[in-house]
Amino acid sequence: MVKFPKPGFSTIMLGVGLVFLYLPMFILVFYSFNASRLVTVWAGFSAHWYVELFKDQQLLNAIWTSLKIAFYSASMAVCIGTLAAFVMTRFSRFRGRTTLSSMITAPLVMPEVITGLSLLLLFVHMAQIIGWPQDRGVATIWIAHTTFCSAYVAVVVSSRLREVDLSIEEAALDLGATPFKTFFLITLPMIAPALAAGWLLAFTLSLDDLVIASFVSGPGATTLPMVVFSSVRLGVSPKINALATLIILTVSLAAFIAWYLMRKAEEKRKQQLP
Repeated sequence: MVKFPKPGFSTIMLGVGLVFLYLPMFILVFYSFNASRLVTVWAGFSAHWYVELFKDQQLLNAIWTSLKIAFYSASMAVCIGTLAAFVMTRFSRFRGRTTLSSMITAPLVMPEVITGLSLLLLFVHMAQIIGWPQDRGVATIWIAHTTFCSAYVAVVVSSRLREVDLSIEEAALDLGATPFKTFFLITLPMIAPALAAGWLLAFTLSLDDLVIASFVSGPGATTLPMVVFSSVRLGVSPKINALATLIILTVSLAAFIAWYLMRKAEEKRKQQLP
């Protein structure tokens, strides 16, 4: 008889952690195919709620609004965060550097309630002084999300910039390249993985934000987390389970495609080695 080794403490804890993390997701996916309106009562297999999900125009509009805001916020956060990262890493000797670094990274530890309230007061005073924004909507949510997402991008990009070999940039400058050309041909390709990681992180944070968006949004702009939260307060709808299942499927598919492309690139790199 084959005797299997007894699992150690670390293996047991790993299994418990994985079950704790992923079991609720499997239950959610399972009940998204429930025919009953009650999410805790199984009444048979059905894809009815997926059909109802695509008929819910309010939910579809909220999804489109959230995706649009997340895309614009992540793109702007990458631009601002990259500039801030360059200032923190390449200009290390100037007065006020510590204060600037603290101000850039402050949104990382600032409670979202404080951030949302401060931005709300800012928009209200701006409307009184310069007349803009007259109504809070997509633009104000975009500005608010860009504000706190830029801090995350700055941290990610600055960590990569500290690892870049400056001698490569100096060699390009010595050979006659302008600083502008050196940045786009030398520096930018080296920090491209950090830019992609920062963009994805900012996109996820913006798409998932509820607290700050609740402060700075108006009647004409409702994000997906706000719709989900309001619907859950009245009782969990099976359509929310269907929506969550589609989000899990999309994220899993994107992660698999990224893993596959990275594996192919690694195999190609190994084949090119002597």
